[in-house]
Amino acid sequence: MLCLSFAPLLALVLGASLGAAFPQDALKKSCSLSKYQFLVPHELKAVQKMKEQFEGIMLLSDRKCNTRLFHRKWNTAELSVPDRVMLVEAELDLATAMLGLPTAPTFAETRQRPLTFLTQAREDLRGCMAMEGPSHQPSGKLRHWLQKLQTAKKTETVGCLEATTILHLFQVLNDLRCTALREQCT
Repeated sequence: MLCLSFAPLLALVLGASLGAAFPQDALKKSCSLSKYQFLVPHELKAVQKMKEQFEGIMLLSDRKCNTRLFHRKWNTAELSVPDRVMLVEAELDLATAMLGLPTAPTFAETRQRPLTFLTQAREDLRGCMAMEGPSHQPSGKLRHWLQKLQTAKKTETVGCLEATTILHLFQVLNDLRCTALREQCT
Protein backbone atom coordinates (compact mmCIF):
# COMPACT_ATOMS: atom_id res chain seq x y z
CA MET A 1 0.00 0.00 0.00
CA LEU A 2 2.88 2.31 0.75
CA CYS A 3 4.31 1.70 -2.73
CA LEU A 4 1.07 2.77 -4.43
CA SER A 5 0.93 6.11 -2.64
CA PHE A 6 4.65 6.67 -3.13
CA ALA A 7 4.43 6.39 -6.95
CA PRO A 8 2.24 9.50 -7.45
CA LEU A 9 4.44 11.45 -5.05
CA LEU A 10 7.57 10.38 -6.96
CA ALA A 11 5.95 11.37 -10.26
CA LEU A 12 5.03 14.76 -8.82
CA VAL A 13 8.56 15.40 -7.53
CA LEU A 14 10.17 14.26 -10.80
CA GLY A 15 7.75 16.37 -12.84
CA ALA A 16 8.54 19.46 -10.77
CA SER A 17 12.28 18.81 -11.05
CA LEU A 18 12.12 18.39 -14.81
CA GLY A 19 9.93 21.47 -15.08
CA ALA A 20 12.58 23.49 -13.26
CA ALA A 21 15.36 22.03 -15.41
CA PHE A 22 13.51 22.88 -18.62
CA PRO A 23 11.59 26.13 -18.18
CA GLN A 24 8.24 26.47 -19.94
CA ASP A 25 9.44 29.13 -22.36
CA ALA A 26 12.64 27.31 -23.34
CA LEU A 27 10.98 25.97 -26.48
CA LYS A 28 9.57 29.37 -27.35
CA LYS A 29 13.05 30.89 -27.23
CA SER A 30 14.52 28.72 -29.94
CA CYS A 31 14.94 30.38 -33.29
CA SER A 32 14.04 27.91 -35.96
CA LEU A 33 13.51 29.04 -39.50
CA SER A 34 13.85 25.50 -40.88
CA LYS A 35 10.35 25.58 -42.37
CA TYR A 36 11.66 28.20 -44.81
CA GLN A 37 14.60 26.10 -46.07
CA PHE A 38 12.38 24.43 -48.65
CA LEU A 39 9.31 26.45 -49.50
CA VAL A 40 6.08 24.57 -50.08
CA PRO A 41 5.05 24.37 -53.74
CA HIS A 42 1.56 25.79 -53.15
CA GLU A 43 3.10 28.92 -51.56
CA LEU A 44 5.42 29.35 -54.55
CA LYS A 45 2.51 28.87 -56.95
CA ALA A 46 0.48 31.51 -55.09
CA VAL A 47 3.36 33.99 -55.40
CA GLN A 48 3.83 33.12 -59.09
CA LYS A 49 0.11 33.58 -59.80
CA MET A 50 0.13 36.94 -58.02
CA LYS A 51 3.25 38.09 -59.87
CA GLU A 52 1.80 37.11 -63.25
CA GLN A 53 -1.48 38.88 -62.51
CA PHE A 54 0.43 41.97 -61.40
CA GLU A 55 2.55 41.93 -64.57
CA GLY A 56 -0.70 41.96 -66.55
CA ILE A 57 -1.91 44.95 -64.56
CA MET A 58 1.43 46.72 -65.11
CA LEU A 59 1.19 46.24 -68.90
CA LEU A 60 -2.15 48.06 -68.87
CA SER A 61 -0.81 50.96 -66.83
CA ASP A 62 1.59 53.67 -67.88
CA ARG A 63 3.77 53.20 -64.80
CA LYS A 64 7.43 53.98 -65.46
CA CYS A 65 9.79 52.99 -62.69
CA ASN A 66 13.54 52.98 -62.43
CA THR A 67 13.79 51.62 -58.91
CA ARG A 68 16.85 49.41 -58.63
CA LEU A 69 16.38 48.52 -55.01
CA PHE A 70 16.84 44.78 -55.50
CA HIS A 71 19.86 45.09 -57.79
CA ARG A 72 22.86 44.51 -55.54
CA LYS A 73 26.53 43.90 -56.25
CA TRP A 74 26.61 41.20 -53.59
CA ASN A 75 24.51 38.17 -52.84
CA THR A 76 22.86 37.18 -49.60
CA ALA A 77 25.19 34.24 -48.95
CA GLU A 78 28.08 36.73 -48.57
CA LEU A 79 26.44 38.23 -45.48
CA SER A 80 26.75 36.95 -41.94
CA VAL A 81 23.73 35.09 -40.57
CA PRO A 82 22.63 38.05 -38.38
CA ASP A 83 22.98 40.36 -41.43
CA ARG A 84 20.83 37.99 -43.48
CA VAL A 85 18.13 38.05 -40.83
CA MET A 86 18.18 41.87 -40.84
CA LEU A 87 18.10 41.98 -44.65
CA VAL A 88 15.19 39.60 -45.00
CA GLU A 89 13.24 41.26 -42.23
CA ALA A 90 13.59 44.62 -44.04
CA GLU A 91 12.60 43.00 -47.35
CA LEU A 92 9.59 41.34 -45.74
CA ASP A 93 8.57 44.59 -44.05
CA LEU A 94 8.53 46.25 -47.46
CA ALA A 95 6.76 43.32 -49.13
CA THR A 96 4.00 43.07 -46.53
CA ALA A 97 3.48 46.83 -46.60
CA MET A 98 3.19 46.83 -50.39
CA LEU A 99 0.90 43.79 -50.51
CA GLY A 100 -1.27 45.37 -47.86
CA LEU A 101 -2.05 48.43 -50.00
CA PRO A 102 -5.61 48.92 -51.24
CA THR A 103 -6.15 47.46 -54.71
CA ALA A 104 -8.75 46.04 -57.06
CA PRO A 105 -10.80 43.24 -55.42
CA THR A 106 -9.57 40.52 -57.80
CA PHE A 107 -5.92 41.34 -57.15
CA ALA A 108 -6.57 41.70 -53.42
CA GLU A 109 -7.88 38.14 -53.40
CA THR A 110 -4.89 36.82 -55.38
CA ARG A 111 -2.34 38.41 -53.09
CA GLN A 112 -3.99 37.35 -49.82
CA ARG A 113 -2.20 33.99 -49.55
CA PRO A 114 1.29 35.40 -50.31
CA LEU A 115 0.63 38.25 -47.86
CA THR A 116 -0.32 35.82 -45.10
CA PHE A 117 2.76 33.68 -45.77
CA LEU A 118 5.15 36.64 -45.89
CA THR A 119 3.63 38.16 -42.74
CA GLN A 120 4.22 34.89 -40.86
CA ALA A 121 7.80 34.71 -42.12
CA ARG A 122 8.40 38.31 -40.99
CA GLU A 123 7.06 37.54 -37.50
CA ASP A 124 9.27 34.45 -37.27
CA LEU A 125 12.30 36.52 -38.30
CA ARG A 126 11.47 39.21 -35.75
CA GLY A 127 11.43 36.55 -33.06
CA CYS A 128 14.88 35.40 -34.16
CA MET A 129 16.23 38.93 -34.18
CA ALA A 130 14.94 39.54 -30.67
CA MET A 131 16.70 36.41 -29.42
CA GLU A 132 19.87 36.10 -31.46
CA GLY A 133 21.01 39.58 -32.30
CA PRO A 134 19.00 42.36 -30.73
CA SER A 135 22.06 44.62 -30.70
CA HIS A 136 23.66 43.40 -33.95
CA GLN A 137 25.23 46.17 -36.02
CA PRO A 138 24.87 45.61 -39.79
CA SER A 139 27.92 45.24 -42.00
CA GLY A 140 28.86 47.98 -44.44
CA LYS A 141 27.16 46.17 -47.36
CA LEU A 142 23.91 45.75 -45.48
CA ARG A 143 24.01 49.23 -43.96
CA HIS A 144 24.39 50.71 -47.46
CA TRP A 145 21.41 48.69 -48.75
CA LEU A 146 19.27 49.64 -45.74
CA GLN A 147 20.06 53.31 -46.45
CA LYS A 148 19.13 52.76 -50.10
CA LEU A 149 15.83 51.26 -48.93
CA GLN A 150 15.09 54.25 -46.68
CA THR A 151 15.91 56.65 -49.52
CA ALA A 152 13.64 54.73 -51.90
CA LYS A 153 10.78 54.87 -49.39
CA LYS A 154 11.13 58.66 -49.28
CA THR A 155 11.75 59.38 -52.97
CA GLU A 156 9.93 56.69 -54.98
CA THR A 157 6.22 56.63 -55.60
CA VAL A 158 4.21 53.99 -53.78
CA GLY A 159 3.33 52.50 -57.17
CA CYS A 160 7.00 52.04 -58.07
CA LEU A 161 7.84 50.55 -54.68
CA GLU A 162 4.90 48.17 -55.06
CA ALA A 163 6.00 47.17 -58.56
CA THR A 164 9.64 46.56 -57.72
CA THR A 165 8.71 44.61 -54.61
CA ILE A 166 6.18 42.32 -56.31
CA LEU A 167 8.41 41.77 -59.33
CA HIS A 168 11.28 40.76 -57.04
CA LEU A 169 9.35 38.58 -54.57
CA PHE A 170 11.18 35.45 -55.67
CA GLN A 171 14.45 37.16 -54.76
CA VAL A 172 12.99 37.90 -51.32
CA LEU A 173 11.96 34.23 -51.01
CA ASN A 174 15.47 33.13 -52.03
CA ASP A 175 16.93 35.47 -49.40
CA LEU A 176 14.53 33.97 -46.84
CA ARG A 177 15.63 30.47 -47.82
CA CYS A 178 19.31 31.45 -47.53
CA THR A 179 18.67 32.92 -44.10
CA ALA A 180 16.91 29.74 -42.99
CA LEU A 181 19.84 27.64 -44.21
CA ARG A 182 22.15 29.68 -41.99
CA GLU A 183 25.82 28.70 -42.51
CA GLN A 184 24.85 26.13 -45.15
CA CYS A 185 23.79 28.82 -47.62
CA THR A 186 26.46 29.28 -50.25
